[in-house]
Amino acid sequence: MTKRKRMIMWTAIGVYFTVYIGVIIYHTYKQLPKGISYEGELRKTEDIEVFTDLTYAKNQDGDGTVHENYIFDEVYSMIEAAEEFVVLDLFLMDHYVDQDIEFPKIAETLTTKLLDKKKENPKMKIVFITDPLNTGYGSYESKWFKKLVDAGVEVVYTDLDQLRDSMPLYSGLYRTLFRWGDIGGKSWIPNAMSSEAPKLRLASYVTLMNVKANHRKVIVTEQAGLVSSSNPHDASGFHGNVALKVSGTIINDLLEAEEAVFNYSTGQTGQTLPRIEVQETNEGQYRVQYVTEQKIKDVLLKNLTSAEKGDRVRIGMYFIAEPDVVKALTKAAKRGVEIKLILDPNENSFGNDKSGLPNRPVVQKLLEDSEETIEVRWYNTVVGQYHTKLIMIEKGETVNILNGSANLTERTLDNYNLESDLHVIAPKDSELVKELDAYFERLWKNEDALYTLDVNEYQSAMTRPQRVIYALQEWLKLTSY
Repeated sequence: MTKRKRMIMWTAIGVYFTVYIGVIIYHTYKQLPKGISYEGELRKTEDIEVFTDLTYAKNQDGDGTVHENYIFDEVYSMIEAAEEFVVLDLFLMDHYVDQDIEFPKIAETLTTKLLDKKKENPKMKIVFITDPLNTGYGSYESKWFKKLVDAGVEVVYTDLDQLRDSMPLYSGLYRTLFRWGDIGGKSWIPNAMSSEAPKLRLASYVTLMNVKANHRKVIVTEQAGLVSSSNPHDASGFHGNVALKVSGTIINDLLEAEEAVFNYSTGQTGQTLPRIEVQETNEGQYRVQYVTEQKIKDVLLKNLTSAEKGDRVRIGMYFIAEPDVVKALTKAAKRGVEIKLILDPNENSFGNDKSGLPNRPVVQKLLEDSEETIEVRWYNTVVGQYHTKLIMIEKGETVNILNGSANLTERTLDNYNLESDLHVIAPKDSELVKELDAYFERLWKNEDALYTLDVNEYQSAMTRPQRVIYALQEWLKLTSY
């Protein structure tokens, strides 16, 4: 190679590297679409309902398995009772399964309920915001959403490109090279969600690898709003989940935040989702607030850092890894705060074995750094996952509750994914707190089944090497959680 050619080659490499770094920096820190990372007002209300899904058994072999599914039954009831509008923002909806298990037909039932409502009232506004994962990022058409569109339901696939990138090393390549062409138009790559699901085009697969999502789970009508950790996904039908249902002026907060996603994804402006006419009330024992994205983390850290000796923290969670949250829990434990965690062991995902990341190495770190004052139990996941995202922080006579779609990870709490939680401030002696207390104690104490297992059940010699892998993933930001 001549000197001139070498110079041209290195100049081209230098230019590309400069562009690559610039793209990474921009898409990691760029301004979010208007209305994203939303923090509503604290609204007073007298009525908050809790709904749970649980799968449990008598032992780890799954003998006497029981499924208690209440969340989507309530969703169906909300749709049936709606008279003016239905707005949904749900992450994952399909019917593909790999396991030889008769799962609930949630995708079909939800679709049928919406179609029946549209047939009953053709002029009713029904909006369904969802994630492009449901189309294999453009590789195929969802039969459920096709039916909804054909019936006049407004289906909006969230524009993920306008969100920040959470995996910068890969995203720099994706933004500068991979996304600029349909790299082979034929669908030939197996779908990671299910072997039964349609295959993906290479262009769709490289988009999938740029991991980001509209992960929200929200249903709103003129009568109530429900914020959940549950997806209308058949293979997730036996996951453990928790949902909170609210009414009153907070309904307009839910609609305002969902309108932001609708508008930036469709390019529309102004008010595009309905509102309800309701007067603000100064009565009610509960204060409730809608928070999304990083505002969830802000509320959580504020309450964790103010917790003192004698206070209690109880968490039921699918993923825990976010460094600021892990540090805050450790510091709170050292101040004498009682902390109990029920976690998914990250052992399986829709019938496929998982490595235990991130929960197992994070739990080891939590135990070591807190001198084992933090208590942890693993959920006995005989079928599905413990997919819950519930946090209760008891300070004096008040309990701060966070519940919704957000795991405790960087992707969910640091303005990468779209997420949705309700923050509730409730009296310690309120019915809501009593019900959540009973739920947590039932699982922690294994009151009528083997719900949870001792922490040592999944802490082994492999956990320490996993910590090295986890630390490397965290440093390089190369994770799927």
